[in-house]
Amino acid sequence: MRTYNKSLLAMALITAIGMAGCSGDDGTDGEDGAPGTPGEPGTPTLPVTGVSEVTNVEYITHLVEEGLVTVEFSLTDEDGTAIIGLENASIYLAAMTDSGIQRSRDGSVGGKATAGGDEPTEGASITEVDDGQYTFVAPMAAVQADTEGLIRLQVGGGDIASSPYIIIDKPEMTHTSTTETCYSCHVDYATSDIKHSKYVALNTAGEVDFVGGCMVCHNNIARGQDETGEYDETGGYAKNTMQKLGHINHQKFEKDFTPTNCYSCHAEPVINTSIAGNGCSDCHTSDASAAAIVQATGDFDAREFHAKSTLIGIDERDVIRANHYTTTGTPYFNPTMDEWIDHKDVAWTSGYCVDIALFDNSGETPVQLNIGEMYAAHEVTYGGAYINNYHNDSIVARVISHGTEGYIEQADGSRSVCYGVLTEGYELANLSASSRITIADTNWEDSDGEFGVSFTNYSDVVDPINFEKVQDWGRRHDVAGDTCTTCHNNDTNYHKNGGYRDGGLDCVACHNNGQDRRAAYSAPGFGPMVHSMHWGIGNALSGAKVDEETGENLVNSAASLNADNCVSCHADGVSLADVPNQYMLSKAYNEGNAGVMTSPITANCFACHNSDQALNHMGQNGGELNVPTTVGWFTEGTSESCATCHDTGKSFGIDKFHNFDRTL
Repeated sequence: MRTYNKSLLAMALITAIGMAGCSGDDGTDGEDGAPGTPGEPGTPTLPVTGVSEVTNVEYITHLVEEGLVTVEFSLTDEDGTAIIGLENASIYLAAMTDSGIQRSRDGSVGGKATAGGDEPTEGASITEVDDGQYTFVAPMAAVQADTEGLIRLQVGGGDIASSPYIIIDKPEMTHTSTTETCYSCHVDYATSDIKHSKYVALNTAGEVDFVGGCMVCHNNIARGQDETGEYDETGGYAKNTMQKLGHINHQKFEKDFTPTNCYSCHAEPVINTSIAGNGCSDCHTSDASAAAIVQATGDFDAREFHAKSTLIGIDERDVIRANHYTTTGTPYFNPTMDEWIDHKDVAWTSGYCVDIALFDNSGETPVQLNIGEMYAAHEVTYGGAYINNYHNDSIVARVISHGTEGYIEQADGSRSVCYGVLTEGYELANLSASSRITIADTNWEDSDGEFGVSFTNYSDVVDPINFEKVQDWGRRHDVAGDTCTTCHNNDTNYHKNGGYRDGGLDCVACHNNGQDRRAAYSAPGFGPMVHSMHWGIGNALSGAKVDEETGENLVNSAASLNADNCVSCHADGVSLADVPNQYMLSKAYNEGNAGVMTSPITANCFACHNSDQALNHMGQNGGELNVPTTVGWFTEGTSESCATCHDTGKSFGIDKFHNFDRTL
């Protein structure tokens, strides 16, 4: 039988055809055929999912009818994929009434409806009109076609993650306090573990509507009570109205906050102008004399009324501050003085002095005032100065003894604050002075310098031998100027004539690297002390809040704020690399026993992170806590390397674990 290699035969055939094709010209192309029949349009298939970790709601529209609220919306997951199979949704409507926002528990005003879940509302339904697009029909017996109100929607449950609460409708001028004013203290409330944080709502644009979300439950109308005083299902939803939360409950903020500084919360004039109406009645009776005050003012703005009230004094203090300023001369030595007597009744004929002056700048040209005369007339309640050692842009010692000053009134109205001697070792560093002058207002009280309008100032820096200028005074101060006054809003003082302006810069006169204070055993210096007093061990040691029965200290109101939100004070963030490499004296961390110092970043972090594990980590990276001091302690560098890993922007930067950005 003859066999053939089929591959070779095929190749020979192809070659022959190719050679034949090359031997002549192509023929003429034929005519195009008739167009074919178009095919049916294709239907694109978009991806869908019935499971989500994040549920995004895109509000489309809603309709309020008699006894019914209908909402249309679409859903996507964290990847933008349409969510199908929604079974759970809820909607709440707090109606706008003549008395304000109201949602009764018995359903007589406003209402709520739920589809799915354990207790679905009869007649409520969810219809999926397309992949990821839904219509939610919510029966509400009390709702009419002309009902206006706050409408809050939430969807999800089970495999579909619950969405945020969303305010899909809100009448104009429902409230004049705003998310921005609330968040100035309650930064990013939704991210905290504070009570009701999960109820923070968004608007349809995805922005936080803090007040609107609260008012769905905390209406303008309080929950009703029966004849025995027991709460029933009538009235509003919650016992605490929204205005009571602001006006009454905030009075529990115990230190230099006043709810009568209405501008702190109300970005616009308040809606109610009736003394018997919402808000006013929380604090005021509605007698004829009170009502006459409101009526007499015509175009009444409660914010301005309270600020200008002499009983409150906010406007008065603001005017005093705006119309005055002080100056502080550099320290100098006067070897030949007329005999003067210090506050310990010691006579001197020489002294180390600082000249302070007070000016009225309410007119076109500043006018120097006479401190001595104003002091005698009790118009100035304090006017003093301290001399400090200054090194590496830090106060490292107070070089005078308490109570050894004397006041010498000068003919031009200035005051020389003099000391007979400076403390031993003062010549080891340059010198600067800090001064304070306090002007009494109508509401001044004699209480450890807590009242009045105080001005703190710092002098230029001089050398300790010839008292010649070395540099301007300055320090690293990563705190925004309005940080403290945002919450401590009555413009008085914490104590010792030290106020809250300029981000607490007044406090630095006493709470600094070198003035070794106990600070209620909270923490040393300025930054560590502030951290501790607000969110560390000092929170319960400050003495600002005391149990009325036992007299024991209680945690103060800062415990109600989210400690992670460092942006509350550090609006521009923090650079650990810029922290001066300089110890601070730290007997506050050593049960009040002096002779120890702590490295600066450790001092700040340990104020809140004070576990053995945290301290061990700091120590492994060069941090030091309560090591013995030396004569030149303020000239010695530390071995801290915290910024290497934890500086802002680093892989383990503090910004990864603390919040330095506001959402608003």
